[in-house]
Amino acid sequence: MPCLNLFTNVSLDEIDISSILSEASKSVANIIGKPESYVMIVVKGSIPMLFGGTDEPTAYGELVSIGGLNPDTNKKLSAAISTILETKLSVPKSRFYLKFHDTKRSDFGWNGTTF
Repeated sequence: MPCLNLFTNVSLDEIDISSILSEASKSVANIIGKPESYVMIVVKGSIPMLFGGTDEPTAYGELVSIGGLNPDTNKKLSAAISTILETKLSVPKSRFYLKFHDTKRSDFGWNGTTF
């Protein structure tokens, strides 16, 4: 059930958002080793954000997963997601933070119950 939430100050009006969603979904599933049918990707643009004292393109993300996260996997995820943001939204890798949450099944709801 990996869920990736991405927030950026970049406007998504002229962006092919479906390619970002698709690439991120495939990357998360492949790197974590979970079926893509369980992966959720959320991207919100035009969020007022400041990083390093400037409002140049920046982004913040949080990835929640029930298992599958560890230091090696997190490095791979950070590299993959930052590359997508850099190529698709012109957000430099140095202006992107990604926070990882490894959660318990009982702490995540789905299908009217918990995992």
